[in-house]
Amino acid sequence: MIRTLTLASALVLAATAAFAQAAAPAKVADTAKGKALVDAKGMTLYTFDKDAGGKSACNGPCATNWPPLIAAASAQASGDWTVITRDDGAKQWAYKGKPLYAWTKDTKPGDTTGDGFLNGAWHIAKP
Repeated sequence: MIRTLTLASALVLAATAAFAQAAAPAKVADTAKGKALVDAKGMTLYTFDKDAGGKSACNGPCATNWPPLIAAASAQASGDWTVITRDDGAKQWAYKGKPLYAWTKDTKPGDTTGDGFLNGAWHIAKP
């Protein structure tokens, strides 16, 4: 009986840890310009000045160059993290109300080549 309870407890702890890791859509990492939010591959995430009211203004060709940080259909908001619906119906993660994007010209984790792009409209997403 004790062995069964110990095993059950271990499974609950493992599931809780997995959920906690999955709950955060991005993590904080060092980049060429300091701490930033990064995706699961370690690629720097960005915000766009033209986004307003929790809505993405980056669609079509813009979203090809600046891929949105896509959220699963079942993703739930938590703390500073929210989920917005894009014009195409896809779900996207936002941090403190700002939709998040990667930049196709960043080639390796820690790159920040998108910072200041388009007359300063793109910014590294800071924690």
